[in-house]
Amino acid sequence: MVDGAAVMDGTAPPRFDVHAARAQFPILSRTVNGKPLVYLDSAASAQKPRAVIDAMTGLMETSYANVHRGLHTLANETTEAFEAARDSVARYLNAESADRIVWTKGGTEAINLVAAGLGQSIKPGDEIIVTQMEHHANIVPWHMLRERFGAVLKWAPVLDDGSLDMDALAALIGPRTRMVAVTHMSNVLGTVNDVKAIADLAHAVGALLLVDGCQGAVHCAPDVQAMDADFYVFTGHKLYGPTGIGGLYGKRAALEALPPYQGGGEMIATVEQDRVTYADIPHRFEAGTPPIIEAIGLGAALDWLSGFDRAAIAAHEQALYDHARDRLAGFDWLRILGTADGKGAILTFTVADAHAHDVAQIMDRYGVAVRAGLHCAEPLSKRFGVTSSARASFALYNTTEDADAFVDALIKAREFFV
Repeated sequence: MVDGAAVMDGTAPPRFDVHAARAQFPILSRTVNGKPLVYLDSAASAQKPRAVIDAMTGLMETSYANVHRGLHTLANETTEAFEAARDSVARYLNAESADRIVWTKGGTEAINLVAAGLGQSIKPGDEIIVTQMEHHANIVPWHMLRERFGAVLKWAPVLDDGSLDMDALAALIGPRTRMVAVTHMSNVLGTVNDVKAIADLAHAVGALLLVDGCQGAVHCAPDVQAMDADFYVFTGHKLYGPTGIGGLYGKRAALEALPPYQGGGEMIATVEQDRVTYADIPHRFEAGTPPIIEAIGLGAALDWLSGFDRAAIAAHEQALYDHARDRLAGFDWLRILGTADGKGAILTFTVADAHAHDVAQIMDRYGVAVRAGLHCAEPLSKRFGVTSSARASFALYNTTEDADAFVDALIKAREFFV
């Protein structure tokens, strides 16, 4: 059993002590509107464990200085911790080495970094393939290349169950394709894409593959070498780390082919009046003072997360999703978006004759936090014919009691509109 629920195939799942993990999150002990907090908005941003809070405050209290620029003790200590965090990311993603990891302020900036670099060689008619399930962060930067350089944006469709139409995607990829950009795991549908198969399709025509791993890095135990992505982006605040930090993994050849994204200190080798030369990767993409405290906080989050059995966490999250789905089965007023096989523990839904914003506000009266809106995925909402939906996203710290509180609050919200 995992938190009182069995894995679907009937085999004994690995053990995960949700209550011990949950106890490490101070915020989860608070109440909202007089009710225990049930936080089901982790797909937007996850809460932070004590290990992250302590790592960040400890640095500020004992050892903070700017990195890479000083010879004094505090600078050396901070630089060592900062680069150790880069090592933690490389281990977490199974990158070939830490120099394949570029710090950014999040997944959005990482995609923009790649798009801006690619844009310097884009020719009119060059094609970029995206899917209907992409987050706006993996759409708008490519639209900018369409607007500014004449790139052609092509869209791979999503099937009715929320899975990607792989046959249609394969048909779109051709000799003019420069980039295929696809999410690892949809933030709305929970669909997990076969990125290795997509990499094979892209590489067969000489195109690059960028994978948006902002959800997948949390729930899918990514192995960037096995998936063969040229670029993989991630963000810290969904990985139980702080905001304002994330990063880009790239194959060495892919990173070295990109021109620098921003200019300033740290990203240079030499600066003279008539010329400039740039630092090696990854530092050529890290102009200025980086988010030092945040990077160290993210390293602490990944070290903390790596201490758990990832398969056990996945089984736990899936059990919560299945429990909620089972309790909601048969309600004709409820529509669930995304039912693909192997999907992650994201439950996005609409309620008949009720706006998602109103549903979410009523559920908040019972201490249940869900998200409502377009979820930064407007093309996907249009694909499914909805103008808004609500989303409950399960994380490692959620319990069966949370899933029950969610269902109970949703039923009460529905009753409000009847």
